[in-house]
Amino acid sequence: MSLQHDSSAASLDDAHEYEGECLLPAVPTSVRDARSLVRRELSLWGADDLIDDCMLIVSELVTNAVRYGGAACALRIRGGGSFVRGELFDPGEGAPRMCARDMDATGGRGLQIVDSLADDWGVAHPPSGGKIVWFVLGLPAPAPIRPAVAPVLQFK
Repeated sequence: MSLQHDSSAASLDDAHEYEGECLLPAVPTSVRDARSLVRRELSLWGADDLIDDCMLIVSELVTNAVRYGGAACALRIRGGGSFVRGELFDPGEGAPRMCARDMDATGGRGLQIVDSLADDWGVAHPPSGGKIVWFVLGLPAPAPIRPAVAPVLQFK
């Protein structure tokens, strides 16, 4: 997780082929509406293998925004190839934080779920205020580093 800089996902901004976004009021039904957007858009993009994880991540983030942000939030998802990048903006100033793991707790696991499902995620604070919680699913694995091969010298 990154708290300030959106490094691993920044290069994906230019690579996206598809985009969907919506403005969501701070009401519980917004979670359902956000899931519907994810299902519809990712189906159209052919990213069916990412739908379930993306819907769960978006559900957790929108729930937090509705519960703690106190105002409308904006969801944007972008994709290309086999990745999805999501961003949820809300005007709240506080940064989300993972709660300590408590097996008896009935809540507080949302960011743990995001952390376990997303290939990368973090929080950015735009200069205009508020926060953007972003995530990436399907981040391509980095190419293996191959050492330079030097010619083999044989001595006789």
